[in-house]
Amino acid sequence: MKTLIKITGIILLSIMTICCNSTREKADPVRVLLITGGHDFDEEPFYALMNSLQGITVSEVKHPDALAMFRPENRSSYDVVLLYDMPNRINEQEKTDFIDCLNEGKGLIVWHHAYCAYQDWPEYKTIIGGRYFHRPWTDDNGDSQPPSRYRHDVELRINVADTEHPITKDLQDFDIIDEAYLGGAVNQGVHVLLTTDNPLSTPAVAWTNSYGKSKVVTILLGHDDLAWTNPDFVKLLTQAILWAK
Repeated sequence: MKTLIKITGIILLSIMTICCNSTREKADPVRVLLITGGHDFDEEPFYALMNSLQGITVSEVKHPDALAMFRPENRSSYDVVLLYDMPNRINEQEKTDFIDCLNEGKGLIVWHHAYCAYQDWPEYKTIIGGRYFHRPWTDDNGDSQPPSRYRHDVELRINVADTEHPITKDLQDFDIIDEAYLGGAVNQGVHVLLTTDNPLSTPAVAWTNSYGKSKVVTILLGHDDLAWTNPDFVKLLTQAILWAK
């Protein structure tokens, strides 16, 4: 009997330990490394948005120091990288660190003007699933295209292309006032989440991609507080970060 009680006690203790660990894991926030620099933004409402994200903690690093965070010794400090930057300079070692970080499986969110970054690094287009072009460019069919364009304060009707994806869970078609990008590339093979039929915008405005072991999400929406205070956008960004972990 004592042996049975002892075994039962061990089993119960194991179950309690598993449950406690499971609860702790669920309670742990996703650690986001926010990278900024290369493009101005309205700081007060932006940081209000960052502080409001549920289940997420955010630490920020700015260029020119940001790319050092992709080095192996710094990767344990975050789960997901959130790019809200628009740099162009990146050296060969930094490219290698960036790619190795994704090969390791760190999630990547490419947000709004980060779509326009690293114009002279072709692999960045492969990583994020597209590109905004500051200069004339040639598409996959070999046709010459003019530089991409943008327009502020465009009323966009956003259509949810995939209602089953975790990033778009519980999202219905919605309206948003935002900066629109037109004439950029969206790579074949990406998984489109959101679209718009506004002629001032690229039709696909959010998609997922994979690179190495990394989950990659590109969201073209989110220029200023007109978007940052839109509850549908906040849900989209939050669920994108949680999914990319």
